[in-house]
Amino acid sequence: MNNTIRQHHAPHATMEDVARLAGVSLKSVSRVINNEPHVSAKLRAKVEAAITELDYVPDMAARSLAGSRTFIIGLLFDNPSPNYTMKVQSGVYRACVEHQYHLRIDQIDSSCSDDLVQAQLSAILRNSRCDGFILTPPLTDNQLVLDFLEKQGIRYARIAPDIQLDRAPCVLIDDFAAGAMVAHYLFNLGHRRFGIITGPDHHGAAHRRRDGFVSALRTMGLDGPILEAPGGFAFSGGIAAGQVLMDASPRITAIFATNDDSAAGAMVSCMRAGVTVPGDVSVCGFDDSWVAESVWPALTTVYQPIEEMAHRTALMLLDRTGQAATQTTLDFRLIVRDSVAAAP
Repeated sequence: MNNTIRQHHAPHATMEDVARLAGVSLKSVSRVINNEPHVSAKLRAKVEAAITELDYVPDMAARSLAGSRTFIIGLLFDNPSPNYTMKVQSGVYRACVEHQYHLRIDQIDSSCSDDLVQAQLSAILRNSRCDGFILTPPLTDNQLVLDFLEKQGIRYARIAPDIQLDRAPCVLIDDFAAGAMVAHYLFNLGHRRFGIITGPDHHGAAHRRRDGFVSALRTMGLDGPILEAPGGFAFSGGIAAGQVLMDASPRITAIFATNDDSAAGAMVSCMRAGVTVPGDVSVCGFDDSWVAESVWPALTTVYQPIEEMAHRTALMLLDRTGQAATQTTLDFRLIVRDSVAAAP
């Protein structure tokens, strides 16, 4: 005789089950799940304990129907650095998981005409129902984008803005001070002939890094020329910019690239020109991305907490209590590796 083994699966827990186990009303459970303000710590603890015991998973569709929220936030990019975009995505996604939200990612080309930028934004709004957007540089300082979202009544938060910091919630580092820190480090190593690989023209943080670097050198008494070449935050741009700097006479002894991708490209140009790093020319980048430890020699660079900046920006956007900070400045630090040495 064959024995038939039957598996009985417990049905999915419902919000009613959570309310019954916690001994509270359905409305109270809903308020906890939706992170509404003015929920007591005692009530939240009881509901969350019941959710854990029942392994309850909120129904996103039901949550959307219950109110005006869709529980989706949008992340808008216009940045050529793959490392930067991956770290931002990771930080925002972590916040979404913590608050049971979905994440939508879109790319906008802000280098085109205003009409085309607005058309891209309109298309995104037509094809998505987001509760708000997170803007990354350079979109974070694009007046057309900011005005458009505000006119539509759409909430947004910004990563590393350069202008009007009180216009919307934002998280940033002091890029000016970071650039100045690099200048002091290289100057104290005896370097006096400098080159800078700049970022995109419309990228505010890149300009602040450059300005901080130049300002610090002038303050320390450097009166010679500081050569500049555009790199656009891209590896290929760094190669082209590095070639320009290598052709200068007398040859520079130190390069500050405003991101790691362009710094790695500059190192390629040095190799092509028969110039050793750091024996002949020191190279310093910015971001402390995976690129910094993938090149040889390993890249000295400025660490900025990209993932944490994105995570905190997302939390600001998701906060509906009105108690979260509207502006946060995080720390940076210099990561010293092998691409920088004393001036030859």
